[in-house]
Amino acid sequence: MEILTLPHGSLHWNPDLTSRWTAIAALSGRPDPFSCTPAWQLAFHDAFAPRRRLFIHADAGNVLAFAEMMLTSGHILLAPLESHWISASPLLGPEAAELFVHALPGLAVFYNGRLPCFLIGGLEEDSTLIPRISRSTGGLFRLMKQPLSLQRSASLEDGMDGYLSRRSGNFRSKMKKAHRRAAERDIRFERVIPSTPEQADVIYARMTAVEEKSWKGRDHCGMTEPPSLEFYRSMIRRLSLYRGGRVMFAVHEGRDIGFIFGGVAGQFYRGQQFSYDADWKAFSVGDLLQLEQISWLCEEGVLRYDMGMSDHPSMAYKTHWAEMELSLHAWLLVPQLLHSAC
Repeated sequence: MEILTLPHGSLHWNPDLTSRWTAIAALSGRPDPFSCTPAWQLAFHDAFAPRRRLFIHADAGNVLAFAEMMLTSGHILLAPLESHWISASPLLGPEAAELFVHALPGLAVFYNGRLPCFLIGGLEEDSTLIPRISRSTGGLFRLMKQPLSLQRSASLEDGMDGYLSRRSGNFRSKMKKAHRRAAERDIRFERVIPSTPEQADVIYARMTAVEEKSWKGRDHCGMTEPPSLEFYRSMIRRLSLYRGGRVMFAVHEGRDIGFIFGGVAGQFYRGQQFSYDADWKAFSVGDLLQLEQISWLCEEGVLRYDMGMSDHPSMAYKTHWAEMELSLHAWLLVPQLLHSAC
């Protein structure tokens, strides 16, 4: 077990660890593989809770990654590094349950003989992880199922033609008209994959410049506001370590009027943000960026587009773009010796 406190030193920019952790996340079978990567998890830690102690261990095929939280009850809770949406799983790999059980004695020593509570989220509905932990620990924990969350996803397995065949006729007609109008105004689309943190900073500055001109920027509720500003900056910089970022700009006469941004983990893409200059609303720039991004992903052989959480009414637009709804499950593990719940 590797116990890390700030400053994290080589962890943040260790290419070998980044590569291994990302590969394990991509193969994990979790409902949201990208959110299990260090690009997402450490970016959240950087922006939202940088003073937490981290417990991270990664071997050839498994990852354990928890962050320490203090509850109002006074109990310690070890939670996923990304502890807001809880879309990330802190345990990845075929032997993740065994890795967790093996770590318990060391954690008990670290906490002076008293195990903390654990929050394990980001799990698929039929995951065997929690039952395996329960069997291996012999009833050491009281298991408390937490409310599930929902995520929208679209299959890209049969390419762009297959993707469009699953959209409505009205959707396809609307997109054709939007493409024609964009071409008439000479709106072009530029693809970018940042390959260094320095290049990521330049691209991010272009993105935030567009965001400032969008309705979100004008209402001060978008990614130009802290801590979102730091979250996505950290994420795109981390993605540059393995060329995992995918950014597309809509450009008119040399000026950026829109962007879309996300990241890949193996054959999965997770959308993050898209925005456009509010003065160009009539030209469906946001919709066109989505469709152009999907076309790019299909060319690269990406098999699924994850669009993130879909629980809130404001996320209803995702139903037009993504036909699948996946559930993410979480469990609270409370040591039986504790007399009150975490």
